[in-house]
Amino acid sequence: MSAISRLSPTGRVPDEIRRASAQQQQFERENTLNRVGFVMLDCSGTTMDRYVDAPAIVFVEVFSKYGLDITMDEARRPMGLRKDLHIKAITEIPSVRERFIARFGREPDKNDIDKMFAVFVPTQIALLKTGNYHELLPGTAEVVQKLREDGVRIGVTTGFTRAMLDILLAGGAQQGFRPDTSCAGDEVEMPRPGAYMVIKNLERMGVYNLRNAMRRTIKVDDTVSGAGEGAPLCWRVAVSRWSNYVVDSWAVAKALTAEQLSARERASKEKLILESGAHYVIDDLRDLPAVVAEINQRLAHGENPD
Repeated sequence: MSAISRLSPTGRVPDEIRRASAQQQQFERENTLNRVGFVMLDCSGTTMDRYVDAPAIVFVEVFSKYGLDITMDEARRPMGLRKDLHIKAITEIPSVRERFIARFGREPDKNDIDKMFAVFVPTQIALLKTGNYHELLPGTAEVVQKLREDGVRIGVTTGFTRAMLDILLAGGAQQGFRPDTSCAGDEVEMPRPGAYMVIKNLERMGVYNLRNAMRRTIKVDDTVSGAGEGAPLCWRVAVSRWSNYVVDSWAVAKALTAEQLSARERASKEKLILESGAHYVIDDLRDLPAVVAEINQRLAHGENPD
């Protein structure tokens, strides 16, 4: 019997024919294991640069050079976004917008964003080259190595540009942090909180069956937008201890009492629980193996992320 004769009046192919095709079988063979296969990690506040000092410092400096002072809190509020979008988000904070209008007699526009971003890029690159912002957070290298030994592939996503990310990855490599792939914010059209940097990493890993790969992927981040990256297609984990939301700088953290720092850490965790939509909120990467083990159980029982 001709295959054409088995089509429905609307052209629907019977499932038994469709599933028997070589291409469909390749889709169904790949990435169908019910266990975590991919972990996508953020940089600052997640794997390195405690409290996300590097970009916060530069945002304050860039606005100051443009003729407008902003607070460290205002600079940090949109953290996790791609850096040009971060600058735009700062100008949309009511207190900043008010001061901008008072200073310049008009509302900020795209031209202002572009000019500030043009200053941000070389300023941030210079800081990353001269500072120690690639220093890994406790447990990062060990956890990543164990995941890779267990067959999990590691990717990196970030709001930094490619040039900035390359500096951080070079520093991380000297400490044993060598992800399989990475994707910077300027390598996709739609960055966080969309899924496209996660997807780009999977593409670079040679994934064929994207749907099954995404359900086996965990995204880990210290910011609201970053911990939401990949929703609703992959599992999301927020890390709170070294997050952007804890303190304004490492220097400030060292000046606090243990009780004061603990209160800040709890506030960071509370924010991520309430705002990020993450499936799990943990202290730092040292808690990730237990999360991977539990997600493996959930996958084995037929659960999927949403």
